[in-house]
Amino acid sequence: MSSPLQHEAVDRDAAPQFVLPLVVRMERDAPPSRTDALETAARAVLTLLSDERATAPDGEWAKAVRDWQDARIRKVVRRARGAEWRRAEALPGITVTGRAAQVRVFPPVPLDGWPRDLARLQVSGTELADPEAPPPADLTEPVLWLNPEIAMSAGKAMAQAGHGAQLAWWELSDADRESWRKAGFPLAVRTAPPAEWPRLTAAGLPVVRDAGFTEIAPGSCTVVADHPVLR
Repeated sequence: MSSPLQHEAVDRDAAPQFVLPLVVRMERDAPPSRTDALETAARAVLTLLSDERATAPDGEWAKAVRDWQDARIRKVVRRARGAEWRRAEALPGITVTGRAAQVRVFPPVPLDGWPRDLARLQVSGTELADPEAPPPADLTEPVLWLNPEIAMSAGKAMAQAGHGAQLAWWELSDADRESWRKAGFPLAVRTAPPAEWPRLTAAGLPVVRDAGFTEIAPGSCTVVADHPVLR
């Protein structure tokens, strides 16, 4: 299975640009916790990348996924509730459920060609909190470490966690991908201890460097994808 990492000669900025839409369900009286939403978004990206509709040569999403991966791997997280969420669920995509969070991922769309029912959804306002500190990550499973020095909205952090999961996915063998998929994509998203961040970024693991389209400076390291197979 090939990946964009094998095609570095492609000028990704010159290629037509696509975006991977993700929608998080945020009912007014029952918003998900931040960590649950981040982890569910990362699993949603992996679920789409491993879906036959995206991986089969003649899959209905395969061309859109290839075109997206040949350009910048942009992701945008929007929020929905009530009727908005029901309209989003009616569009082709996959809903992934975490402990309580629900995130629906859709096949990539042109940067300026969002379906109307997704384009009308809000990007801002995805501010979420953890009611209590998440437990320590299980280091026998993949961990997406967030940069402790960068503040991000929940929506931005969800997209960055998705990027990290995708970079780890690209680095794995087909057998390791299948093993991860069969296990249900176990992973954790945690903020790295400040003292550990320099070591993590220098460990040879996949590192997300943000393009700087929103919120943070271009080139900022946002996530280190720490998969046990890659250590």
